[in-house]
Amino acid sequence: MQDPLQACSSSAVEVCHSRALASGGKRDDPVLSAPVLTAPRRDAQVDLRLGGVVIDSQLLADKIRQRILECAFKASKGHIGSALSIAEIVAAIAPRLQGLGSSDPGRDRFVLSKGHAALAWYCALRELKVIGDDVLATYGADGSLLGTHPDPALVGVDFLTGSLGQGFSFAVGSAMAANRSPTPWSTYVVLSDSELGEGVTWEAALLAAHHRCAGLTVILDLNGQQALGFTRDVLDTSAAPAAFAAMGWCVSDVDGHDVDALNAALSTPSERLAGRPHFVVARTVAGKGVDFMERRIEWHYLPMTADQYSAATAQLPSVADA
Repeated sequence: MQDPLQACSSSAVEVCHSRALASGGKRDDPVLSAPVLTAPRRDAQVDLRLGGVVIDSQLLADKIRQRILECAFKASKGHIGSALSIAEIVAAIAPRLQGLGSSDPGRDRFVLSKGHAALAWYCALRELKVIGDDVLATYGADGSLLGTHPDPALVGVDFLTGSLGQGFSFAVGSAMAANRSPTPWSTYVVLSDSELGEGVTWEAALLAAHHRCAGLTVILDLNGQQALGFTRDVLDTSAAPAAFAAMGWCVSDVDGHDVDALNAALSTPSERLAGRPHFVVARTVAGKGVDFMERRIEWHYLPMTADQYSAATAQLPSVADA
């Protein structure tokens, strides 16, 4: 019987420990040592278009990261580290969503299962002109639709999330509905690694594999942190990628801050998926882009002082506002 991991792609190879060691990790670090597969890389960048305009995914990610800091500071809100962790992930997903911002029943769906990182999604919506500056400026204000968790009353948001693990279930329901539709759509979900500790996550994963939800893509934000500690210390979930493969998912492994790698994984051809849902392990860093926030548990909740905001923005690439 063929190994379920190898069945994902004849060209895929196991990720060795050398990458973890090169990045300063330990050989037995459960966050870094999971036996998963690399996504096939492409020589050319993926051509993402929105309204006929080619989207530069890295520039989009840089603008999202800049806006995250700006909005979080103005609103004096936390969850900054979690939002910075997924800037490249949402930059890769958002432009490929057909019908984003519309009420078309055949539009693609996006589920931010780690709802506390909603600010990253709001910033993506602003950059893609789904919402305007006037709406984004209300983040965290009384009566605003832009709370610290997403509200489906806001254009560009399909599901209310925040109770960890539940968003994945919503996504599976969407994918199952798409399977029955004469005009099926794709469903994308961003899952935090701490949600692997929720029982409902595994129920949803089994259901998606059983019903062959080929239009479902789950991107795991594997930053190794959660609200009160490092994931490996709270619950070791390093076997999750192999478990997903054994259940019948196609599993890929990418650097979650490499937009080319993310775009390649999200463009995996249907021949490779072979009718299976896709589990993309995106290895990320909480607080990415700001040195005093990176891999620091306290930045799950803390807001920034004026001095911290100035120091943080000084570290980001300079991007033109538009």
